[in-house]
Amino acid sequence: MDATAVHAGNVLEFVREPQSGQTRSHAVGPPLTLHPAIAGSWRRCAIDYSIDPGRRTYAPTVIDAAVLAERLVQHADLLQIAAAEIDWLYEHIAGSGYALVLTDASGIVLYEKTDSTLVDVFRSAGLLVGADWSEREEGTNGIGTCIAENRPVIVYREEHFRACHIGLSCSGAPIRDASGNLLAVLDASTLNARDTRASLAHTMALVSLSAQLIEKCLFLQQFQGETVFRFHARPEFVNLQHSGAIAVARDGRVVAVDETALWLLRAKNRETLVGRSIDEIFQVNPSDLIEPMSRTQLSLRPVRDVLFGRHFFLSLDQDATTTRAINVPPPSREILQLSGAVPRKATLSLEDLAGDDPQMARNIRSARRIASSRVPVMIQGPTGAGKEMFARALHAASDRAARSFVALNCAAIPETLIESELFGYAAGAFTGARKGGMKGKILQSSGGTLFLDEIGDMQLSLQTRLLRVLEEQEVMPLGTETPIKVDLRVMCASHQNLRAMIARGAFREDLYYRLNGITIELPPLAQRTDKERLIREFLASESCDGRPVAIEIDAFQRLLDYSWPGNVRELRNVIRTILAICDSDVIRMVDLPSEVRLCQSRCDDGGDATPSIEREELIQCIRECEGNMSRAAERLGVSRNTLYRRCKRLDIPLQHSRGII
Repeated sequence: MDATAVHAGNVLEFVREPQSGQTRSHAVGPPLTLHPAIAGSWRRCAIDYSIDPGRRTYAPTVIDAAVLAERLVQHADLLQIAAAEIDWLYEHIAGSGYALVLTDASGIVLYEKTDSTLVDVFRSAGLLVGADWSEREEGTNGIGTCIAENRPVIVYREEHFRACHIGLSCSGAPIRDASGNLLAVLDASTLNARDTRASLAHTMALVSLSAQLIEKCLFLQQFQGETVFRFHARPEFVNLQHSGAIAVARDGRVVAVDETALWLLRAKNRETLVGRSIDEIFQVNPSDLIEPMSRTQLSLRPVRDVLFGRHFFLSLDQDATTTRAINVPPPSREILQLSGAVPRKATLSLEDLAGDDPQMARNIRSARRIASSRVPVMIQGPTGAGKEMFARALHAASDRAARSFVALNCAAIPETLIESELFGYAAGAFTGARKGGMKGKILQSSGGTLFLDEIGDMQLSLQTRLLRVLEEQEVMPLGTETPIKVDLRVMCASHQNLRAMIARGAFREDLYYRLNGITIELPPLAQRTDKERLIREFLASESCDGRPVAIEIDAFQRLLDYSWPGNVRELRNVIRTILAICDSDVIRMVDLPSEVRLCQSRCDDGGDATPSIEREELIQCIRECEGNMSRAAERLGVSRNTLYRRCKRLDIPLQHSRGII
């Protein structure tokens, strides 16, 4: 009995006796446990669609050319955005035997891309433009079952309902419109995969990420005429794929939210958010937001959500938003003439970072002493304080300056991808691997410096592997059995309390001591004594036309007064924006982003919240920071002195600030 007949028999046996949830993958041998999504699909195919699992021919149903042309026109925006992302995804899996397919919500193939040598093979398997891959037509498959389940689906070889498709392995992810309705499916399929089902998780992660990015681009394109805000709990993720997006009408009412926004806000569905005023979702004044916070998407506003009081960073998306009129105060007459523009350096030196701040001066002295040693360095400080900038300067001051500085943000890469990014892999290590393999970050940095940003976000299993690499100074890429010697110097950075993570079992203590040879603590910008010098230097270095920079005294003072919750990164981005939009020889108050321009009324007391609400929020924040006033001030985006003043004004006894609440 051949494989197709065996498979058809297994399917029919399961449909007759589905209670066990198992079927046999061969005529003899152990039973194959079906994933619930696959089991449900098999039942639909047999009972609802009466499909014959034993059909041997591929011959898919292909829609009429005129109907196809109509659908291509209907989905022109989708195709324009998706094609670019599919091309990018193809570059990452080229040579691994995959076909990438985009279908509409009914399963009709609109676009496909694969290696030129495999075009005929995949078309013979039915993967061609115009083919109908719905479950009703082709049984269980990565496209049709993704549509039926409305979620990402892997269908591996014998999990296909029809025997003629058991050579295929498919990973399909849904693409939804702004209302949450299914719009399309992105699928990656391969023939005769040699790996296990679990090995397709890497491909599934890539496909899902691409589908999410297509969704985001479609959302922003659809609401170009509205105000669109992007937000995330981590400021570095705002305006990236991982941020949530909310479209707001001129009256402050929410008109649409994307899937990520629902997840970040823990909303059950769109109906709980759409139609509500923005101040019912975030603790903000709608007029401050609708008269744009900034003329750029780079400036961030710290906010809290109304329901849970969690902290987010909010940004205006310039690409999607039409700028509205802004009411600004009249210009002042006093002008501060600053020094002429100076060339911007690609990499700052330790001397450039020294400044006049005592804590930074101590950091620089410590860094110089260990610059050319192999002592590991742990750089800690709030987000945006310049941890990677400091690491690059330290590398440039070392005897490894001529070799590579390789940075990896452990928080910005999905867990399914970070292992291959860090350790690399050999050719054919897993389905979807590049044809020639990939040299991981550890090997790339051998002889130079490896900088691991947000090390606290690294999963425990990878912490164990990293510890072994550090102890043995050798790395074993995925899919190989022979270790490779490396000459490694590691610098790490984190804004988290790693000791607290050790206490709750989230970070390995032995790895911490291996990485923590010397600790560099970078202060928040609000606490630096040389903030005025930094602002002057950024204004000079970011001026690209060589002319001297002049600024109104009031505007310069407003830059000094602002709390800079995004620290040095926010300062640089705001100054770049100011210089870009300033259309005269003098920077005036009107050229400042609104959150900086309006800070004077709230920089002393932190906002316009009612005293009772503000008092509760302060106490809760100090409790969460275990009485550490520096951490509490950092979280609130104010200086410690401002925090103490607020505690005194709100009659919060000193024992509260020590955590004895």
